[in-house]
Amino acid sequence: MGRIIQTALASFGMSSMVFHGPSLKVNPNFSIKKILERSKNLSVEKYPEAEIVRSFENILNDREIELVVINTPDPLHYKMTQKALEAGKNVVVEKPFAQTLGEADELILLAKEKNLLLTVYQNRRWDGDFLTVKKIIEEKKVGRLVEFESHFDRYRNFIQPGTWKEDAGDKSGVLYNLGAHMIDQVLMLFGLPKSITAHLDILREGGRAKDYYDIRFQYDGFAAILKSSYLVREPGPRYSVHGTLGSFHKWGIDPQEQALKDGHLPNESSWGSEPKSDWGLLNAEIDGLNYKGKIETIPGNYNIFYENVYDALVTGADLLVKPEESRNGLKIMEICMQSDRDKRTIFLE
Repeated sequence: MGRIIQTALASFGMSSMVFHGPSLKVNPNFSIKKILERSKNLSVEKYPEAEIVRSFENILNDREIELVVINTPDPLHYKMTQKALEAGKNVVVEKPFAQTLGEADELILLAKEKNLLLTVYQNRRWDGDFLTVKKIIEEKKVGRLVEFESHFDRYRNFIQPGTWKEDAGDKSGVLYNLGAHMIDQVLMLFGLPKSITAHLDILREGGRAKDYYDIRFQYDGFAAILKSSYLVREPGPRYSVHGTLGSFHKWGIDPQEQALKDGHLPNESSWGSEPKSDWGLLNAEIDGLNYKGKIETIPGNYNIFYENVYDALVTGADLLVKPEESRNGLKIMEICMQSDRDKRTIFLE
């Protein structure tokens, strides 16, 4: 075991309970020293070794803390990340890590000036279904790609009370929530598109935040389509990949989040694996022969994110999630908003 990275969580909401806390807990190279809870003591049950503090300044003034996880509501990300960097702390921040491109650029520059780590928690790069789709595309299992389609649908036909995610505003809604993951995945697969056409809407009665989008990224020779809706009771494929030699469909969603919600820790055996019944279906011509059958899902593993953060801090390894990449995702979201407002296709320079 190398040096222990003393870490603080800037809140103890869903992301700490389900994602950050468990990944840090099973990694012996991190120790959660402090957790910010303004009035409650929810973390004491699972993290009794951590000190509960009532102010962010308590964390910033602690010289032993090397890493701060900013996992507060989106509007707080920029200012809290700025304060943490100015206090000499390395930072993991939830997506989207800023509200505007200007804010993102400021944070990236500040981290570089202070020689500090800044990365964004894009954990769904390590979803098993996404890793499998990535391999299908890279190995040209469907031939030359002509269309990629990704869905992240839910069924919630009511307005959830008591959450900032349902508030009105350009930076709220499903695009800046689920869309931040889906856009990051597409950029990892294909890079920046030639053009973007986006349609956003509010489908639920009484809704104030956008709860639907249909986005088309145009590339040379193929399109990538992203869709999300809160009114999909019977979902279709999570991913569909079509090419000149065949198609691949993957239903369901990576099992890690639900396992974490159910109280499992991400160091259990067969973590991230799916049963054969959930594997995707490939129908394609391979080496001149027709094939139709299941493709085993590559096991997902969110732990890779913090393993890389440790390596970057201790050995200087390259970050797997560079802040500039998440900055590009933020740029794409702003273009989607513009496309929807103007009702037109936006061509990227």
